[in-house]
Amino acid sequence: MKTPDKKPLNGKIALVTGSSRGIGRATAIALARAGAFTFINYVRNEDAARETLEIVESHGGRGSLLSFDVSDSDAVQDAIKGITEEKERIDILVNNAGITLDGIFVRTKPEEWNSLIDINLKGVFNCCRSAIRYMMKQRWGRIINMTSVVAISGNAGQVCYSASKAGIVGLTKSLARELGSRNICINAVAPGFIETDMTASIGEKNREKVIDQIPLGRTGTPDDIAGIVAFLASGKADYITGQVIHVNGGLYM
Repeated sequence: MKTPDKKPLNGKIALVTGSSRGIGRATAIALARAGAFTFINYVRNEDAARETLEIVESHGGRGSLLSFDVSDSDAVQDAIKGITEEKERIDILVNNAGITLDGIFVRTKPEEWNSLIDINLKGVFNCCRSAIRYMMKQRWGRIINMTSVVAISGNAGQVCYSASKAGIVGLTKSLARELGSRNICINAVAPGFIETDMTASIGEKNREKVIDQIPLGRTGTPDDIAGIVAFLASGKADYITGQVIHVNGGLYM
């Protein structure tokens, strides 16, 4: 019997955007533990990003910090070009960077909408566009885009956020159709209510209301998401593309 590979991503090069904290941090750690050399992206909080790298290294993984703004197409292109010059390839891209905007739709300012779309949707476009050029030459690549349960279910007070995340679903499915022949698998993960800094401000009363709607009776953790991302990046998911994997404890079915 063949011994299971304890490091299924050995030799792979990964980039996780927005990986200084939360889901991005957990994902970077999971990929590195699986053997991938992982680039940890951040914009401003270098201390938090460095903490992610220290955790990666404490688990025997390898990685490097990489600062750029996903909404800046030139910066993204330069960063990914730098990865390929240093490592000669890029195998795994996790588009995790994002911001939220909660509030009544009619009070949303155009500049707020533009900022949200620039990071949440244009950022995914920028990173995919740059990375895919190299993945096509390699004829191998894995892209995992972070969407949200509200992209599918909708949610009052999150019209703009839901729209940006729904755009990621369409982008994922269409790209998967375009690039399947090049052995590039592209999937999305749709987290439900996950305990992160982004959800910490919801308040205990609202948190309890959400938990009441979750059949598993608890909120999720960043590790719940990171495990799925690591699976989609691995050889065990070679026949999965164009899918949205819901990780929400049954909040949406």
